Amino acid sequence: MAAIVSIFTFVFAIVSVSNLCLIQAQNSGFSIEFIHRDSPKSPLYNHLDTTYNRVTNALRRSFGRVHRLKLTTASKLEAQANVIADSGEYLLNISIGTPAFDIVAIADTGSDLIWTQCKPCSQCFEQNAPLFDPTASSTYKTISCSTSQCANLEGSSCSSNNSCQYSVSYGDGSFSDGDLAADTLTLGSTSDLRVVIPNVVIGCGHHNGGTFDENDMGIIGLGGGEVSLISQLGTSIAGKFSYCLLPLTDAGNSSKMNFGSDAIVSGNGTVSTPLTKLDPPTFYFLTLEAISVGNNRINFTSKPFGTDEGNIIIDSGTTMTLLPDDFYSQLESSVSSMINATKVKGPEGLNLCYDATTDFAVPDITVHFIGADVKLQALNTFAMVSETTACFTFAPIPDFAIYGNLAQMNFLVGYDTEKKTVSFKPTDCSKN
Repeated sequence: MAAIVSIFTFVFAIVSVSNLCLIQAQNSGFSIEFIHRDSPKSPLYNHLDTTYNRVTNALRRSFGRVHRLKLTTASKLEAQANVIADSGEYLLNISIGTPAFDIVAIADTGSDLIWTQCKPCSQCFEQNAPLFDPTASSTYKTISCSTSQCANLEGSSCSSNNSCQYSVSYGDGSFSDGDLAADTLTLGSTSDLRVVIPNVVIGCGHHNGGTFDENDMGIIGLGGGEVSLISQLGTSIAGKFSYCLLPLTDAGNSSKMNFGSDAIVSGNGTVSTPLTKLDPPTFYFLTLEAISVGNNRINFTSKPFGTDEGNIIIDSGTTMTLLPDDFYSQLESSVSSMINATKVKGPEGLNLCYDATTDFAVPDITVHFIGADVKLQALNTFAMVSETTACFTFAPIPDFAIYGNLAQMNFLVGYDTEKKTVSFKPTDCSKN
């Protein structure tokens, strides 16, 4: 859920203070649960949905998300955490303030700001939804317009009480407006160790609306910008985080998000590729060289972002892998030529679907990034969208490219923003 963000260049002094409180975490490490949206552990779980409805809805949401990402690109500690998936979006449990107020928010590598619904709320997703009450927090401190953190921010404004206000809008019309503040952020742990980080910059949203789910409590930005959780954790995690995404069939289980030295991805089968910095800095850009279907290598010559390097975004919040039309056409033709099964009509947006009442063999597909050949399994490339239909999980999109989360499932994916690499290791994520 990439945000069109007009602020956020001001956190250096605050982050330097926060880092001091992560020394214990850096020495011992910790883990937080990472849970799929469709898991019974998720507050967004709908027991009335069938497995196939959840898969179809997740695939369909890819196209809505890419609209938001495209608009954004056009606008110029050693730790572990459990992650909950939100139908292609993942949820993270955190706490804000002292005493701690628990929230479950979307963990989003496609945006930066950490924000939650706050009281007072003039237009909330649901008036009865839990709201963080900053008046009950002894640590909550609104950032003043007179400070260097806010005074010269493009698009920021001052309220009547001289607080620094933010406005974040999303390409689908969703938005959050409110005060920028500094407060204590607490990350839980499966090892009972809680990491407390003071003076984290958050958005306290008083006016929120659009297409967010009525149960959504906010966003935890994990992007590359300066106010994301990753950037605010700073040197304490040495720029490292990783996750392991469970297959859709394991949505009832959970995996972990790792930070710092616990996020190093290494060992047999690990491959690494350069991470390219482009505008906007929120996104993580990789360089795709080709995709092979069996022995047929299809070179990727598209430049959706205007350069040879950094031609595809890796995103944990987009379900499908979306590729420029011309390249996708070649890929689909090659995949289709190697499958002996009856083609059927699938859900809108899914071009290549088959009758799955009879088993059919899926060809080997390898994604070639610079220096990293990632061999995908059938669960990465085809999904059951009904009891009788399986569809290819890649799709065309004009002038854009995203490596989605279905292609990442059952891989340990590690980001090192200091060394500027992303690593992949085939992994049974149910055991991670």
